[in-house]
Amino acid sequence: MGNLLGYARMSTVDEHPDRQVQALTAAGCTQVYTDRATGSLEPRPELEKLLSELSSGDTMVICSLDRPGRSMRHILSLVAGLSERGIGLQILDDGIDTEAAGGSMVYSVFAALTGFERALIRERTNAALAAARARGRTGGRPALLTEEQTAQAREMYALGEKTVSEIGEVFGVSRTTVYRALEHNGDAPVPPRRPTRRPVPERSGTSS
Repeated sequence: MGNLLGYARMSTVDEHPDRQVQALTAAGCTQVYTDRATGSLEPRPELEKLLSELSSGDTMVICSLDRPGRSMRHILSLVAGLSERGIGLQILDDGIDTEAAGGSMVYSVFAALTGFERALIRERTNAALAAARARGRTGGRPALLTEEQTAQAREMYALGEKTVSEIGEVFGVSRTTVYRALEHNGDAPVPPRRPTRRPVPERSGTSS
């Protein structure tokens, strides 16, 4: 049996910030990684450290899904990643343990939800593209993306079905704005642009 590693996230609104750590320790966690972050976009270095430390056979233990999750998309991606790596998941407040009898069904449900979420994103993307074309939107002054639009743009890019230009067309923003959104928080950055090579002029014969 692998290690039980816990994750807790404290926020300024927590009335009893130590409750999570105590519950995770009581559940048998050999180590608890703790972040102090309130906003969904704030960095969570301890979560990243925990995910890098987990290996096949280990189990990640949390009190509730809203502790590591930034959004529904992030939660589904996180759970899918654990399943693919052979890592178990315990959610104490919900009594979920993928290592217990019938626990594998939990990952099956999350996998189905992931597919459903991707289908909705594709549908919304295609509808937004159609609406943009109907409006005849071809540019104009670039607008800033909201946090929700930034998340949607990153998800569109992650699916690999839309180019940066097409994403810009959906939201009516420039390519530069889309690139900034994709590089936000360092998650799934876009590949760097290749520098354009200028042709080397041919030499016209030898001088006498």
